[in-house]
Amino acid sequence: MKHIVIVGGGASGLISAIHAKTSNNKVTVLERNSSCGKKILATGNGKCNYWNIDQNIKHYHSNNEELLEQIITKEMQDKVINFFNSLGIVPKIKNGYYYPFSNQATTIKNALLNEVKKKDIEIRQDFLVESIEKEDNHFIIKSSNEIIKADKVIIATGSCASPKTGSDGIGYKLLKRLSHTVIEPKPALVQLKTTGNFLKEWAGIRTDVKVSLYENDKLIKEESGEIQLTDYGISGICVFNLSRYVSIGLEKNLNEEVMINFLPFIEKNPYEYLTNLLKNNYSVKTQLENILNNKLVTVILNKTNIDENKSFNNLREDEKVRLINNLISFKVKVIGTNSFDQAQVCSGGIPLTEIDLTTMESKLVKGLYIVGELLDVDGDCGGYNLGFAWMSGIKAGIGCSEND
Repeated sequence: MKHIVIVGGGASGLISAIHAKTSNNKVTVLERNSSCGKKILATGNGKCNYWNIDQNIKHYHSNNEELLEQIITKEMQDKVINFFNSLGIVPKIKNGYYYPFSNQATTIKNALLNEVKKKDIEIRQDFLVESIEKEDNHFIIKSSNEIIKADKVIIATGSCASPKTGSDGIGYKLLKRLSHTVIEPKPALVQLKTTGNFLKEWAGIRTDVKVSLYENDKLIKEESGEIQLTDYGISGICVFNLSRYVSIGLEKNLNEEVMINFLPFIEKNPYEYLTNLLKNNYSVKTQLENILNNKLVTVILNKTNIDENKSFNNLREDEKVRLINNLISFKVKVIGTNSFDQAQVCSGGIPLTEIDLTTMESKLVKGLYIVGELLDVDGDCGGYNLGFAWMSGIKAGIGCSEND
């Protein structure tokens, strides 16, 4: 009988354990917290967006993106769906996002833990792994007061995002000692800090926009959705999906700017559209307040530096152009991101080139498997990071239970 130890009792760790357990294997989960699945409870604002129907590879990012197609396959997608169906999870699908019908993240956590219990998998809570060493054909796992011997080990400790959930980057340290490379982790799916003397004035506004990220004046990525304007900069899902590029670009000293289109419903000819829309003789302030939040209108007009009491028709041509530009391409300079404390995930991690992607086994240490956020893979908002946790975890669980 093989003893398989999973270090980390989060999403990827629990699903790895479930798929590693066979009649010939003893499986133990070592969890540093007093309970497993703490980070699961925070996903989807407590509702747990656990999957997305659109598993296009474009939603996943890595320094070796060409390798992702070996993990994100139709077979693995079917395995994930079939697994949650087998647990009795009824999905509520909204715009392709999967939530449990209960709208409670505890549903997913409890379903996983019930399956763990059913399969007689041991969970050791409050167990902080301090070192892992390979000796002959076994692994020696040490805490401050205990040693556990294992035939195979799956590392599923998560990244260093949201350290309050216990995900503080210890897995990187353990893997470095086992000869693995670590691409420096940076905050991803996180808020952006910007400059601007208007930040206090627009704080608290939420509105639908299109955002475009430019690095050294080159368009990098565009997203649409609700933006949250804050006293430090910008937030919201559309902003989160830009943040990984910002983190990496700022590290390279690139100039990062976000263009905000506050009128995304105008699909073409904005000058003509707005000229027609604002053609009556009301003040431009009154006209714009029919469309946008009044605080935002004040910010835009102040930046444009025009007389808000004039009608659009009475503005000079250059004033009209400036106003339209600030409505559809309001420019903010990005100076940073919020910290790992606020980040949902990280970019960076263990390179995919160091992993056998058919089983998630390390190419450097036989019997060692690496899954989830520890790897150099991060997904967009919308269930993709949990999706990768499930797919990589299933692969590792099956891989380590079958391989000798």
